[in-house]
Amino acid sequence: MKKVLVLLADGFEEIEALSVVDVLRRGNVDCKMCSIEGEYVRGTHNIVVQSDCNIKDINTSDYDAVVLPGGLPGAENLKANCVKELITKMNENKKIVAAICAAPETLEYFNVLEGKKCTSYPGFIQEKENVYYIEDQAVVIDDNIITSRGPATALAFALTILEELGCINEMEDIKEGMLVNFYNKFTK
Repeated sequence: MKKVLVLLADGFEEIEALSVVDVLRRGNVDCKMCSIEGEYVRGTHNIVVQSDCNIKDINTSDYDAVVLPGGLPGAENLKANCVKELITKMNENKKIVAAICAAPETLEYFNVLEGKKCTSYPGFIQEKENVYYIEDQAVVIDDNIITSRGPATALAFALTILEELGCINEMEDIKEGMLVNFYNKFTK
């Protein structure tokens, strides 16, 4: 079974974090909500979530991917040293490192996006000289790095992570069950 960490810091964007957790768990992925602080984490819209684990107890070799939701000040709070250490290890081992909305700026801050194609919420990393910013895609994949634009792209981001984990059949079943295919008919 694939294992994924979704990192939570106070001020995280709820839809970006919980959409990923929901989709991955539907896809039979062992997805843990991992706090970088206490057991309870408050989102940017005052939704309090109880985490499954704490970053200080994590062994990166046990996980296939790590996800950073955006939101403010959540993405800023993810710039902690404990997160940098975890992200650096995951990236060095070519595990999936995914970030959405404001969180790609956190990856850029950790020098993970250097020379990579990526995207983010408008105004966060498109002016950075060391990245190849792509503005017209909901989700961008470059090697083991997955980035996405923001709240409206959270479901596409989550499904992409599931696909990159190799859970293709599960992804297709989830798209059908969640009416994604139906919805896509009206958004093209």
